[in-house]
Amino acid sequence: MPNPPPHLDSHAARIATPFAVLGIRAAGERLAGIDYLPKGAATLAPLNRLAERVCRQIERYLDDPGFRFDLPFEYRGTAFQCRVWRSIHAIPSGRTLTYRDVARSIGGAPRAVGGACGANRIPLVIPCHRVVAANGIGGFMRSRRGPGIEIKRWLLNHEGVTW
Repeated sequence: MPNPPPHLDSHAARIATPFAVLGIRAAGERLAGIDYLPKGAATLAPLNRLAERVCRQIERYLDDPGFRFDLPFEYRGTAFQCRVWRSIHAIPSGRTLTYRDVARSIGGAPRAVGGACGANRIPLVIPCHRVVAANGIGGFMRSRRGPGIEIKRWLLNHEGVTW
């Protein structure tokens, strides 16, 4: 049997959700990444306590869209990306901001905010799905159509924001 693709063998857990299988990455005692994998991807029971905690909190979010994640992580990126992610992390469930709103609040440009959203390694915890375009849903997972937009739409609908 061939080895799994490299992006699959480094997960500490893979949990099925209604919109994707989420691959959980850990670095020591900190959440390092959440990957959106296809719905049919293999699941993986948590391999450590942090992964188990992440999975429990994802399940709580699925049961209660107002649930606020409380997980250890670091903002790891450029100074600009970290400012964007801190701003996005503060957006409550059921609310959205436009790329322009975020850019104005941190002193940047809307396209650069979109780029930082695309570089976010811990979606859901840093809820980049809550950042939308001035005239529509915007992009997600570095795309303006396809599975990523359907995931963004699902997450927003789950939180009571309709598109």
